[in-house]
Amino acid sequence: MEKAEDDVSNIHNRFSLTLINPSSHYFSLVVSLLVATAITSITHLIYLGSDELWYRIPAVVATLGVIQLIDTKFTKRKEYSKALHASLFGNLIWLLTLVMGIAASIFLSKEISLFFITFGMFLFASFRIGIFTTTLGASIRKGWAICLVQPLAMFLVLIPFEMWTRMLNDPITLVYGISFLIIASVWSFLTDRAGRPGMESTHKTIQAYLASQKNDYSEAEEIMEQRSSLTKVATTQIRLHSPTHQTDFRMVLPEIHPGPYHPVGGSNIPYLIYKNLDSSAMVMHSISDHSLNIPSRDQVENYLKNLDNSFTKAEGLTCTEPVTVQINKARVIGLLFGENPLLFLSLSPHGMEDIPSFMKKEIEQYAKNRNYSKPLIVDTHNAMGKEISKEDSENMLKAAKSCLDTLIGKESHRIEFGYANSDDMDVWTEDLGMGGLGVMCLKIKEKKYFLAWADANNMENGVREKMVQIFEDNNYNLLEICTSDTHFARVKARNKNGYYHLGLITGADKLSKWLLEIAKKAEKEIGTAKYEILENQTEVKIMGDGIFEDYSKALDNSLKITKGFMIGCAMFFLTSLFL
Repeated sequence: MEKAEDDVSNIHNRFSLTLINPSSHYFSLVVSLLVATAITSITHLIYLGSDELWYRIPAVVATLGVIQLIDTKFTKRKEYSKALHASLFGNLIWLLTLVMGIAASIFLSKEISLFFITFGMFLFASFRIGIFTTTLGASIRKGWAICLVQPLAMFLVLIPFEMWTRMLNDPITLVYGISFLIIASVWSFLTDRAGRPGMESTHKTIQAYLASQKNDYSEAEEIMEQRSSLTKVATTQIRLHSPTHQTDFRMVLPEIHPGPYHPVGGSNIPYLIYKNLDSSAMVMHSISDHSLNIPSRDQVENYLKNLDNSFTKAEGLTCTEPVTVQINKARVIGLLFGENPLLFLSLSPHGMEDIPSFMKKEIEQYAKNRNYSKPLIVDTHNAMGKEISKEDSENMLKAAKSCLDTLIGKESHRIEFGYANSDDMDVWTEDLGMGGLGVMCLKIKEKKYFLAWADANNMENGVREKMVQIFEDNNYNLLEICTSDTHFARVKARNKNGYYHLGLITGADKLSKWLLEIAKKAEKEIGTAKYEILENQTEVKIMGDGIFEDYSKALDNSLKITKGFMIGCAMFFLTSLFL
């Protein structure tokens, strides 16, 4: 697998860190108020031994609620939800400090110390420096200015007036508290510079990513486009036109990759191409990786406008029957249109990541040596998996070469075809993109072959095989089902992938029912056809390898710094338990 894909996989593995936040700000609001109630109860019942809970709890909770609203004024985008999430975690740190203080007094057989009440407040403030500078867009100077706003306001309401001076002026408390404030500032300074020289500010990139999750994608696209470079990319289409049924269909193989992630750049580009071709297309996943991502919507528009400037490379009326070659896990299905082979590559049900470009180059060279025109190669993307192993890649190359060898001697026959899609059906589901489903029926030598397509990001392992069997049970020959690898997401999936792959939510039975219905429509539209091979070259900005390498490096360095600081802070905190 190429370096870009390694870096993307590394970045993707870090995605789980974004799932730490609760899914709803209502959850953070309710739980933060409950935690504030617990802090007040523990402070007065255990630390102070007072009976003032009846008015202290409402006062602390009310103060917290007001300050949470005020906090939004200090965030870069005035987001109430992020202010609530930050408040929840900060209050949990304070509560944990109080509990640890009680545990220390029990296990060390010492008197419980008021130190932990004030210390917890300072730890809360230290956390606020970190969270405000990394994700909420504040500078370190501004972080210092606002770090004590919420915890100190709660402290002043929580603690009786006559105890303020004694608790806040305690030298040991000030040493520990100010030390953690400085540690948080140093951590923030270092993590922000963790990606240099490739990435100027790690924090700005994180903030842009978080903003894009709220559909404010302009900053993320600006950062990515600045690092992107103009490159000529090819797009190949097989156009099938049936004069008798006035059907015009395109199978599209773009030399770009969907992404980088929803809703930034070309994340939904398969659907946009689909709509650009009057919803009569299957936008396949070519052999491409994330280095071929288009970084912004402006560049996507440029790409789409230039799709019309395609030229006809070849045309004809015939093609061969499909050839299937299976070598261990690897399966290749091929058809030949004149001198133009069309190959579908899959490891399903075992799955894999994107097919690496070296395999494309080797197949193209092999085809050239046998006097083929440039082959059209589809990465079917129809089962989840890791990067392809050496053994599987070798078997897939053998299968592709064997398929090309077999196609040389195959007789060509008159093409008839039909096409239908799900546009007039209710197929809304969380694991399917905006392009829905489509089925093409090829009738060659009185036999009907069906090719299914889904605008989805990969497939649940084994779903393809179940659908093939269900089609067979209904006397339909389903050659293959391919996904577009769209990076569009109908809903934000709170799982390690960040999306729902096809079949995970819907299931093979329901998908098969929909596809069979579409297949029957396609079958009714069968008519004699002419094919054209269309080529297009467009100059567009793509992200390249370097940007992912820099992002991956920045994340790795930031996590290393964070782990080091967390270990150091934990050890420093433990010393406070022995005071």
